Amino acid sequence: MSTVKFIAHKGYSGKYPENTELAFLKAAENGFDGAETDVRITADGKFIINHDSEVRFADGSVMTAEETDYETLLSKPIKNNTTDDEVYVCPFRRYLEIMKQNDMICFVEIKSKLNYEQIKSIYDLMSEVYDLKKCIVQSFDFENITLSRRYVPDIPVMLTYGSGEKHLGYERCFEGGFSIDADYTILDDEMIAAFRSRGLEIGVWTVNDIDAFNELKNRDIDYIESDYFCG
Repeated sequence: MSTVKFIAHKGYSGKYPENTELAFLKAAENGFDGAETDVRITADGKFIINHDSEVRFADGSVMTAEETDYETLLSKPIKNNTTDDEVYVCPFRRYLEIMKQNDMICFVEIKSKLNYEQIKSIYDLMSEVYDLKKCIVQSFDFENITLSRRYVPDIPVMLTYGSGEKHLGYERCFEGGFSIDADYTILDDEMIAAFRSRGLEIGVWTVNDIDAFNELKNRDIDYIESDYFCG
């Protein structure tokens, strides 16, 4: 029997507007084990959810998350090309509350480049709202996960790893004891063996092909992220 956990990529983003409260609630309703999300810091040092640095609003305006204050970013509906619902920027705290209410795994991908105090603030918020043992911070930015390991030595952290990072190598994870969240198309048996031999976890993203999804369920990995599938 497969022990893989199924993670809703940016919430249940195949059917609902990505990275919104609605997408996270629907992920819980539809049986996902957890939800991945993208965290950015605002100009006034608070944390919101948005994949890109630019936040696009329903009225056509665009604001840069890192250059705009929290209240302004939450003040009007964001663009929604998926459903007819009116949706807003989701605060990171609200995401954590939904995960806690539904006992779900948090995949927290840090998109902004943060310093140590900002990393500390993210972990302190996760600890305040939920349980750090249910939260896995990840990032393409190696410094973000290095600072995470420095602040929380015993909590798993993941390097987000895609084809653009192959020239850097996944082996750099091993000295720091970092797990990996990899583009499933570059996952191979050698990579799996390397992480497994060190007791490190393996996740894959973003698996929207049903044949690949069914094949990966039987691989020796821990997490599968998908916009659609949860078992």
